[in-house]
Parts: sequence; structure tokens; C-alpha cells
Amino acid sequence: MGTFWKEECGIFGVFGHPEAANLTYLGLYALQHRGQESAGIVSSEGRGLYAHKEMGLVSEIFDKEVLKRLPGRSAIGHVRYSTAGGSHLKNAQPFVFDYSKGGIAIAHNGNLTNAQTLREELEREGAIFQSTMDTEVIVHLFAHAYPGNTVERVIAALKEIKGAYSLLFLNEKELIAARDPYGFRPLVLGKLKKGYVVGSETCAFDLIGAEFIREVEPGEVLRINEDGIQSFHPFPRVEPKFCIFEFIYFARPDSYIFGHNVYQVRKQLGVQLAKEHPVEADVVIPTPDSGFPAAIGFSHRSGIPLELGIIRNHYVGRTFIEPKESIRHFGVKIKLNSVREAIKDKRVVVLDDSIVRGTTVRKNMRMIRNSGAKEIHVRISSPPITSSCFYGIDTPTKEELIASSHSVEEIRRFIRVHSLGYLSLEGLKRCVAPRQEQFCYACFTGQYPVSPPQEKVQLDFFIKEV
Repeated sequence: MGTFWKEECGIFGVFGHPEAANLTYLGLYALQHRGQESAGIVSSEGRGLYAHKEMGLVSEIFDKEVLKRLPGRSAIGHVRYSTAGGSHLKNAQPFVFDYSKGGIAIAHNGNLTNAQTLREELEREGAIFQSTMDTEVIVHLFAHAYPGNTVERVIAALKEIKGAYSLLFLNEKELIAARDPYGFRPLVLGKLKKGYVVGSETCAFDLIGAEFIREVEPGEVLRINEDGIQSFHPFPRVEPKFCIFEFIYFARPDSYIFGHNVYQVRKQLGVQLAKEHPVEADVVIPTPDSGFPAAIGFSHRSGIPLELGIIRNHYVGRTFIEPKESIRHFGVKIKLNSVREAIKDKRVVVLDDSIVRGTTVRKNMRMIRNSGAKEIHVRISSPPITSSCFYGIDTPTKEELIASSHSVEEIRRFIRVHSLGYLSLEGLKRCVAPRQEQFCYACFTGQYPVSPPQEKVQLDFFIKEV
């Protein structure tokens, strides 16, 4: 895609299956799109916890030999892209720690808005932190909780934190899943012939043949053990605020979350966009990969044929060595390249999911222009992004978001295209009806369901252009 949004994290857990670690590996493989920085699995056979985590992709980290060293009938796993904390192995999850009752592991998708305040309080009380992750705050709160069983300690810790979290905890006897009261991040429950599974998206269930049961409800805590599943609702109920960007970009199109199929919603975004911003053109071209469903919807509604005018290289590693003799626009070309025959002498509509800083889409439009496009019309399947996210997505500061300080016409001139049309907020809401009031639109409106920190805490993590 032509934007800056970074994936967040994915979590997956299995309880009661003899191949728990293997299934968790496959679940993480299906959730790889949610984070490509590090991955880890913790398993238990009832007497201890076994862990393995590294920087890199799931397929690079785990093989048969590694998985053999993760025995047991229960496991949790995590794939990560940093939203708080730096790109270091010490920040890779799941975290494993010991306390008075034994060992426990934790995996987190989300971001805590009061993490820095809590961390400073805990450090004043003598706590020593091993990482720069906000997740470790939960670990300390758990350990400080008044003596009780595991689920009671989890609930006590969660009552102290604010923000977004979908969490998995694993000890020798049980798996605990929890979702914040607003339900910002997805979390789903499934069933295998032997045991249960919990994960960020249903696409992970499809891979391992698990049956989707339901979503873990906002504010719900589940305890899964040999006796089955127990559900707790320890928090006051509030109106849910699901992250709308899961539909626009993050989730896989084949997943079912927040009561909708992701593909169908994305396709409808394109249909609505064609209604709001029609244009006379010869071809519709999606920006790979998240632009595809919206482009299909736009094409169907407008009657303009769809073409693959931009091809993405899916095998780009984390780093690549540029030749000594500089190649013009090397960074763009190694990831995306245009199909000249689909573009030359044509009026082109380019579909993308969002514009963040504007620099990447500007480079992509130059590539299309150099391929001989007669006209370029850009259509964006979301409203202008004017505010940062504090709930588990790595976004630039408000000042770096081009739409926070520039009009649509100014952005059009900056990216150098003939026309630019964004989906309206009302149109976006129409595509997720009848539950439109249950979504968080803060990145478009600046209206935050949970108060953000006074300033965006970066810790030792820094933003870099991709």
C-alpha cells in the first residue's frame, strides 16, 4: 500500500491439544501480516513453561527441532511490530516470568494509554523492568495483586490499566484470554476436536481446521482449563469502540471480525467511494495488497475495468543492499513496480486505503506517470487521517500526518495527480452499518474514546519512513 501504517501485533493460543505448539506456530503463520518483527511461542505440559522467541518471521524462527522443544497440550504465541518499545529481542513476546505461585506467560495486542504513569509509580516502589514494553506493566500489576487465583490476579491488574488490549495468559494449568471493555482489538474463540483456540483473527482458525465459536466480548475475561470455559465480566459495560482500521487495512480479507467479513466491508468501501467520487477513466488499478477489495468494489460500481497496473514483490526482506551506482527510485521499485502495458496512454484510477505522510503515494504516482498514464485519479477508501492512534497502531505524530495541516486540494497538488477523492466519514460508517456507532474513528476525528497520554511516548522506539 502507499501509506505508512505499520501492522500491530497478533496473538494465538491453544488449550487441550497434544500438538499445541505446532498449532500455535500455524496460527501465527496465518497472522504474520499483523507483525513481522519478532515472534515467540510459550508452551506447557502441566509442570513448567517452555519458551522460544526470536527476531524475524515465523517461518524463519520455528522448525521441527524448535517445536519439539515446546511440549505440552497448551501454548500461546505472538507476532509483533513495535507500537511501544524498540526493535529488540528483549521486547519480543510472549513474556515469561515467575512469581510466588509459579510461572506465567503473557502475550498482548494493543497499547496502554496510562503505561508510562503506571511504570513510573511501580519504579518508585522498587520495580525493575526488563523491557521497554507497556505489556510489562501488566506483569508487575499482576505480581502486585492481592493474593488470589490466577484469574483474580489478572482481573485486578486489568482494573488498573487503560487503553487497548487483547491478552493471553498461560500457566501450567490454564489459559486466560481478556479483551478491553471497548474491544479496540479483535479477539476470537474457536474449537478443535481436542481443545480450544483463541486468536486475533478467524483466518488462523481456517488454517488449522478450527471451528469459529464467537468473538470474545469487549470487557470479557475467559478462563480455559480442563473443566472447560468460564466467562467473567468484571468491568462496567461501555459502548464498544472497535478499531475501524482493522477493516480498512490491518485484518486479512478472509477474516471475520467485529460481526463482519473483512473482504465484504472493503469491497463495499470501494462501492461507496465510486458513488461519492465518480470519474471518467479507462482502468481501475489497486495498490497492492490492501487496495484490491476496494478496487473491485469501485470497478463493479463504476463499470470501469479493473487491471493489475502495480505489482508487489512479496519477497522483500527487512533490509536490502542498494547497488553503488544509484538507481532512481530504488526503494519504491524493489517493493512495487508498474505494468506499463496496463497504464500507457490511459486515464487511470488508483485505489489505495489511506494517505499518511503522503511521501510514499507521491513516489508511486511518479512511477505511474513515468509509465505513460494520460491522467491519474487517486481514490482513497478511508477519510483523511488527521490524528494519531494510541490504541496499538504505530502511527506518526499529528504534525507528520499530511491531512492534519493540508486540504485535499493541497494534498492533490503534492502527490501530483489530476484528482483526489477520499471516502467520507458518513460513507465509511454506512459500510459497517448497523453497528457504525460501535467503532473508533479517532484517527479521522480526533475524538478519543479513552484519553490519550499527554504526549505520544516513543521510549527508545523511533519512526522511520518505509
